[in-house]
Amino acid sequence: MQFTTTKDALVNAVNTVSKAVSGKTTLPILEGILFQVQDDEIFLMGTDMEIGIKTKLTGDIKREGKVVLSARLLSELVRKLPEDEVSFILNENNMTKITCLNSEFNIQGESGEDFPKLPEINGEKNTVIPKDLFRSMIKETVFAVAKNDNIPILTGELLEIEEGRIKLVALDGYRLALRQGKTEEGISLKEVIPERTLVELYRLLSLKNEDLKLSATVNQVLFTLGDTSMVSSLLQGDYINYKQIIPSNHTTRVKIRKDELQSSCERASLMARDGKNNLIKMNFSGNNLEIKSNSELGNLHENITMDMEGDPLKIAFNCNYFIDALKVISEDEIVLEFTTSVSPCILKPVEGDHFVYLILPVRYIEH
Repeated sequence: MQFTTTKDALVNAVNTVSKAVSGKTTLPILEGILFQVQDDEIFLMGTDMEIGIKTKLTGDIKREGKVVLSARLLSELVRKLPEDEVSFILNENNMTKITCLNSEFNIQGESGEDFPKLPEINGEKNTVIPKDLFRSMIKETVFAVAKNDNIPILTGELLEIEEGRIKLVALDGYRLALRQGKTEEGISLKEVIPERTLVELYRLLSLKNEDLKLSATVNQVLFTLGDTSMVSSLLQGDYINYKQIIPSNHTTRVKIRKDELQSSCERASLMARDGKNNLIKMNFSGNNLEIKSNSELGNLHENITMDMEGDPLKIAFNCNYFIDALKVISEDEIVLEFTTSVSPCILKPVEGDHFVYLILPVRYIEH
């Protein structure tokens, strides 16, 4: 194996695949990055056997071959190279010489033949999703994924595609986040994607300009962005029927400015976080929302103007759940819907249905 490339191209490729490299493993080879030169192309690959990322590296090829090099060492080394061409030469016993201007490194690698191959996925379910749409869908839902594995299926998000609509749903038992948009007609898909896969995919979507191609099989999914592809295992099992959780009617409906509500909740959280359960209390009456929080350090009391239809209501929430949802909403105004003080609160847009957030209340106790 022998080729030359630029420092910038090398840094980008190494950074792209290193996110899939295993940090702790019983297979030391998985701590490395595979460099493979074949058929006039240079590829880099990293995997932990749950996620695999493969990307193309531009360069001038002199000789084919492959080797696995330490991801940790390589990531640090390439960032510190001079801004110039970088040359790779694979010698005997997988010793790899890397030169750049007056710098020369000899790194002991491992045989590329021992590196696991990424599965070839040519699923019957294929579609193209606009890059910016899917990136925003991940950002606006992933915070609601369950953080423990008591119910393993909830450690991922449900991806549904049907009749030209795409939905991404996350829930953790206390809240639900749903984001949807339009996509290609003609494909029906219902799979649960692990949180880590979506977090790494979000990062890749931030770096690439191409739209996202998706191909799914029974237990794996392939995402392709230009010259970069990511393969991931899917979570197996039946996802909770989220449609049954979302109330279909309400007795109180509030329209309120999102930034004002978010700022007030964030200030209230300064007091609430010193309490036992980050509690904030909301009193909806007339055209006024009263927000209270208290702890041993003190208390807070604020009022926000709003438009309300229906019955007055007193209700309490874990303020972090409210803030997490408000932070990712871009609308100036939002709608809150309630039925009772012990029923979920629904956050939705004033017009349309592109997002729905559900938050369970906590017991409201007067002091």
